Amino acid sequence: MKLSGALRDFQDRIGHTFAKPEHLIRAVTHSSMSTPNRDDNQRLEFLGDRVLGLVMSEALLQADVNAPEGLLAPRFNALVRKETCADVARQIDLGAVLKLGRSEMLTGGRRKEALLADAMEAVIAAVYIDAGFDVARERVVALWGDRISNVEEDARDPKTALQEWAQGQGEPPPSYIETARSGPDHAPIFTIEVRLHSGATDTATAPSKRQAEQAAAKSLLDRVQGETT
Repeated sequence: MKLSGALRDFQDRIGHTFAKPEHLIRAVTHSSMSTPNRDDNQRLEFLGDRVLGLVMSEALLQADVNAPEGLLAPRFNALVRKETCADVARQIDLGAVLKLGRSEMLTGGRRKEALLADAMEAVIAAVYIDAGFDVARERVVALWGDRISNVEEDARDPKTALQEWAQGQGEPPPSYIETARSGPDHAPIFTIEVRLHSGATDTATAPSKRQAEQAAAKSLLDRVQGETT
């Protein structure tokens, strides 16, 4: 099986030449393009998530030999979450080589964060199957690069950090409300309001509800922490 010119170039971007090109082809094939004769990347995504998790666990333990589990866990979550995987996918222009069905093509599938993140995990699995764990680990560490060493000392996601702050003040968990939605169906923009029981609020706008919630939580947390220090 031969690779297209675009996929050969993609191999250069990830730093691995596939002994069996079919692994890469499957990794970039979305379920919207699957047929009885063409497998999609969903099973590879499942495996790649586990390979990525092991690589990041090892890397974090080696990077800080004294860090307790309470700090390692949020750092790990920051490095393996969908947003980070999608960011790496954009870095190597994975979207350009995805094999998508017509519906996904028309709705901006090459730019969708969840789709890019899943495909990134599938590519990791494809490298693992093609060349083994050592090569997969080498490629993942190289692609994640400074993200590993620069992960925040306290990498809890803002929603978790805000909830813990609220509980520390004797408050119930914050609530999140979608206050607006704009843009076309294939590229919506969400505005989310976060509210504490005390009445403090903040809002943020982003291309996904999760991103908007995280941004609103961070903004509110920064403000309330500043007011209490």
